[in-house]
Amino acid sequence: MNRNNQTNRAADRLLKMPGKLDRGPINFESRISKQEGEIMAIASREVVSVTPTTTIMGAVGTMTKCGFRRLPITDAGTHKLRGIVTAGDIIDLMGGGSKYNLVQVKHNGNLLAAINESVREIMTKDVVTIRDEARIADAINIIVNKKVGGIPIITIDNALAGIVTEKDVMKVLSMERRSLTVKNIMNTALKVTSPDTPIGIATRQMLLYRFRRLPVVKDNVLFGVITNSDIMRYLGSGQAFQKIVTGDIAEVMSLPVRTILSGELYTTTPDANINDAAREMLDKSIGALPVIEDSRLIGLVTEFDLVKAFSKE
Repeated sequence: MNRNNQTNRAADRLLKMPGKLDRGPINFESRISKQEGEIMAIASREVVSVTPTTTIMGAVGTMTKCGFRRLPITDAGTHKLRGIVTAGDIIDLMGGGSKYNLVQVKHNGNLLAAINESVREIMTKDVVTIRDEARIADAINIIVNKKVGGIPIITIDNALAGIVTEKDVMKVLSMERRSLTVKNIMNTALKVTSPDTPIGIATRQMLLYRFRRLPVVKDNVLFGVITNSDIMRYLGSGQAFQKIVTGDIAEVMSLPVRTILSGELYTTTPDANINDAAREMLDKSIGALPVIEDSRLIGLVTEFDLVKAFSKE
């Protein structure tokens, strides 16, 4: 069966069932204007954005304060979308990716100087977007096929109308009970790092393997999961600058990853139902769960894995 048809059918079933957004029964005719599609019923409408002239540090500060992984960049007057900056862009800047040239080449390794440049220097300009008249199935197709974690929603004149994320879609799809377990969908080809690995090396590993997160393991013991958001918060919270004497980025990135790991560690088991795993992620506001069996890490299940699984027939 065609994947688009599978996704459409999954979304259609949910929309026909009352109360599927966990907000009471939904009457789409009354809740959504005739110019809007289903997508606006699950999207965040009050979207925080910054202008292209905002400094990189200003953008990071906004993302850290609000707990965002991504931040749309819009014109001040028209609110038209000009780009987006993500936690991945920030670790690219700090970890030796293509955006690292701003630090190393333009500012001779001086991170303090680089982060005072405008955010337009590192933002993604060719943004994957979706129209405000779109269906939920359209968002699912983009997330699954393009592996995009958050999609800005725009009007016909390119003004920012909202944003929809993997978490928003997972919340809707997970309302329908499925028989799959975590072991059916988890990623077992894991890359891990150790608690004493310098942040700079862990960041380069994440960029190399195109991962948003790395389990932190030593002597077969799971210490936690380091994410690109953790590294971004390290910069945005000011911790990084307490380590700087010369302004050289090497000073900032030499701290071991164990010092910036998030607090509590939440895990799941291979036999857990995927609906229960999704509920755990939603309740704890986390994007992934390490999978533990016999006290050993055997896999990782993410929001993307769950959206993909729920969207299949």
